[in-house]
Order: sequence, then structure tokens, then C-alpha cells
Amino acid sequence: MQDDRARARLAFARQNLNGPALNIDVASADASFRSYWRVVDGTASWIVMDAPPAQEDVRPWLDIGARLRGAGLHAPEVLAVDLEQGFVLMEDLGIRTYLPELNEGSVDALYGDALEALLSMQRNVSPAELPVFDATRTIPEMELLSEWFLQRHLGCVPACDDWDVIEAAYRLIAAAADEQPRRFMHRDYHSRNLLIAERNNPAIIAPGLLSPGIIDFQGAMLGPIAYDLASLLRDCYIVWPIERVDAWVEDYRQRLVAAGLVDVDGAHFRRWFDLIGLQRHIKVLGLFCRLNYRDGKPGYLADLPRVFDYVLSVARLYPDLTAFASLLERAVDGRDISVARPADSVAMA
Repeated sequence: MQDDRARARLAFARQNLNGPALNIDVASADASFRSYWRVVDGTASWIVMDAPPAQEDVRPWLDIGARLRGAGLHAPEVLAVDLEQGFVLMEDLGIRTYLPELNEGSVDALYGDALEALLSMQRNVSPAELPVFDATRTIPEMELLSEWFLQRHLGCVPACDDWDVIEAAYRLIAAAADEQPRRFMHRDYHSRNLLIAERNNPAIIAPGLLSPGIIDFQGAMLGPIAYDLASLLRDCYIVWPIERVDAWVEDYRQRLVAAGLVDVDGAHFRRWFDLIGLQRHIKVLGLFCRLNYRDGKPGYLADLPRVFDYVLSVARLYPDLTAFASLLERAVDGRDISVARPADSVAMA
């Protein structure tokens, strides 16, 4: 089956690039069933996205990409699509993702570009007909922590009183999310999904599109205005000093106020930022574990300690969440959470 898929993918690239001798090599994969393949011809290169139709629908990706490009943002330009087979031929944004490029000397300029793109996204990209990210979504996402992080990864079954603490925390966080104004929300706006765009294919890069190149946007929704900001500034893959994060958050709030998108003071906006970031990181603790145990992708476990630290540090700031933070600390009990647990090791929390 894989050989048939590889042959079909190569034929799709050769046909649409009119290059019968072109070859194709793996570029990257993500946390879904999608994979990405690079086709090179001299100094020019393209990407083929392979999204098997039985597992992935490329239409949301095409739709959101068109919305982003229509707002002057740099989502990959599309050259050809085969919906039946699940192939998309697109512009190659290169390999320079933000993550390895971020350092003390580069972060202000790179985040400056990312925040400018985020503001444009929130002002100019239409969220029409996108699903709404409200309590019907936020709470089920957080429940991934209960199933996959607490029970499967840590081997802890919460007691009845613990479930009350967990559910109260989820309700508080979901209510805070529902307070926020809603705008277009990328939903995964962070250093692995932003690229320093290299103009290696000038003929197919639309004029006016800027760095950063933006990818992995197919899950976009209509959601809380601080969500993508928290995703960027409290990145699961890199940590910045709290003083710098504070300054970036306040500067962005002022830009939102000037744009007429919010009308709240710094303390109120910071609560929005903290709690929607907490929602995301609670989900991620469960999601990264599920990727390991269910999907056979263990690499994400190495990032669990960073995400867990985010969860504890934010939860401790809010009196109504301190019991939740204490519950998680007891469940971890000093263990190295980057190490997988065997399936038969379960205990009461």
C-alpha cells in the first residue's frame, strides 16, 4: 500500500511540474496523518502535501490558506490539487522554522514579525462559517489531561474529591475563555509553524506576502482573542523570561486596543492570556501523551516537563486553581514525566 501511495505521489508531482525525471524526498511529518515531501529541480523546489483521504480532508487546509493569503499573509501558494487522492502541490517555504533560529539576539525581530502577522490575521482574516471555540470545545480538550496524562501516563486514577477539583478548574477556565472577544484563531501559532521565508521560488511567491511563512493552519476556528498570543509567547517548545513575556503581552494588548478589537485594562487582558494559555497547556499534556501511547510518536514526551511547568506556574497565580495545581503536583510526585510508563502501572492519585 505504501509503495502504491509513493508512486501516486511521485506521479502527481511529475505531472503537475511537467518534469518526468523529477524525484521526491521526505520533508517532514506532523502530528496527524499528513506528510510533506520536497521536489527539487535545480535551485527551485516545491512541497507535496500527502493527506490520505480516509484520514485527512485537505479542503479545510485549502480554505484557510486562501483566507490567509487574501489578507496578505504568507501561507503557501498552491499550484495543484488532487482532492480524490489527497495531494496538494505548493510553494516551498524552506526549512528555517522559528524554533532553531530563536535566541536572545533574534527573538524581538522574529516575534515582531509574528505579532504583526497575528494582528493582521485577527483584523483581516474572515472567520465566516468556522467552528466556534467555546466551552463545548475547551472542556473536552482539557479532558485529554484526565485520560491520557493522569491515568495513562502517570498511572493515577483520581479519587472522587479530586474529580471535583478537576471539573471545577475546567469550568473556571472554560468560562474565562468564553468571556473573551472572538476573532479568527490559527489555533497552533508557535515556533514550529512559523518560518523565515526564503524566496527560493520567486515566480510563485505572490507579491507583498511577508515573513513569517505560516503553516499548519487547517484547524483554524473562531476563538478567544488571546489564544494565539498565548500559543506564541508560551510556546510548548521554548521558554522566555516572564519579564519579556509580560512586556510582549502588554504591548500587544495596546495594539489590540488601538485597533478597536478589545477594550480592557492590562490586568483583565492578562487574566485572559493566562487562562486561555492554561487551557491550551492542559490539553497539550494529554495530547502529547496520546501521541505517544496511541499513535506511536514518542518524541513529544520530551516536551512534557516544560508544558507541566507552564501549567503549575499559571495555576498557582489564581486562588481558585491552587487546589488543581496541588493535585497535579501530587500525581507527578517528582517523577520524570518525559519517560513513558508501562501499561499495567496504575494507582490512586
